[in-house]
Amino acid sequence: MVYTVKTYNNINKIGLRELGNGFQIDGDHKENPDAYIIRSENLHGARLPENLVAIARAGAGTNNIPIDVATDQGIVVFNTPGANANAVKEAVLASTLLSARDYIGATSWVNTLTGDDVPEQVEAGKKQFAGSEIAGKTLGVIGLGAIGARIANDAVRLGMNVIGYDPYVSVETAWGLNRAIIRATEIHDVFKNSDYITIHVPLTEETRNTFDREAFDLMGKDVTVINFARGELVDNTALFDAIETGVVKRYITDFGTEDLLNKDKITVLPHVGGSTEEAELNCAIMAGQTIRRFMETGEIINSVNFPNVKQVLTTPFRITLINNNVPNIVARISTRVSDAGINISNIINRSKNDHAYTLLDLDESDEQKVQALADEFNKSEHIVKVRIIKK
Repeated sequence: MVYTVKTYNNINKIGLRELGNGFQIDGDHKENPDAYIIRSENLHGARLPENLVAIARAGAGTNNIPIDVATDQGIVVFNTPGANANAVKEAVLASTLLSARDYIGATSWVNTLTGDDVPEQVEAGKKQFAGSEIAGKTLGVIGLGAIGARIANDAVRLGMNVIGYDPYVSVETAWGLNRAIIRATEIHDVFKNSDYITIHVPLTEETRNTFDREAFDLMGKDVTVINFARGELVDNTALFDAIETGVVKRYITDFGTEDLLNKDKITVLPHVGGSTEEAELNCAIMAGQTIRRFMETGEIINSVNFPNVKQVLTTPFRITLINNNVPNIVARISTRVSDAGINISNIINRSKNDHAYTLLDLDESDEQKVQALADEFNKSEHIVKVRIIKK
């Protein structure tokens, strides 16, 4: 079987090779493909094709995808966590240094000089850009996932004191954190004790405006805030007041809005934190591998709207079911298979919020019987999406 994939935003072609020969990229059926691979394409308000079963974002954030709509239509949404982590880490560390030494301001000033005595003017004026060193200063890291953990560890190596806050940090990440990192139990500890603060959490209703008036009121003077996660994590009105009162020395963000541009002590970058050749390749490779695995085996890894589900396919056929998360659904599925005179070799069902995902491996080589069973599932209440996968 050949699957069709529609791509947006110039996905790295080397990474797309991970799809293999069983996939047609932007081919004859691109208006009704089986899967999307996207980067920044905004899908909110767009019609999601009937055949679409998967969307992979070549990046970590998925705010450009209507997750609830996709979930209700039985479309699995994937991201590529960690694929651009090193690129963003380097961008944040570079921003920390830029803030400490104001290299951007110094370069802009030098380029205004004219005349044969430029060296003398440089020597006379350079003191305004003396800056400070980051060694010995305290960096607060909010969110210790793939990006935040790397930043925290490298900041320690650069001689900084590091406070990390993440109530949901995984055991695996915790083991990889430098022992010198202080684990804050409350986010307020980060606000109160940091010279620099960087945030690396997804945008949710809970995290929106993490940096609000209350947060800025807890800070001391001359704090640098670095935001390479999402613009909406910062309340801009409260930020402007914090800059005016000297609480915030500099705000550096990768998410520009008109009200942030051309303002003193605010540096806006054009969303380039994860834009390196290496990161774009890594994201494309991971997205390609994820889509191929899902389409060919039904297994889910790195989904933002469905649980991770892995099960080795050993039978002639597998049926995958996306269903509403209601009582007795597994029993109903099993009964329907039994009524069809088919034996279940393996079954796994995992739920996430209002939906669940089932892998149903069948000891049956008669494709017509399997198709008839799938047709019955398609007519069943609470079944959202049905796929047949042939080994």
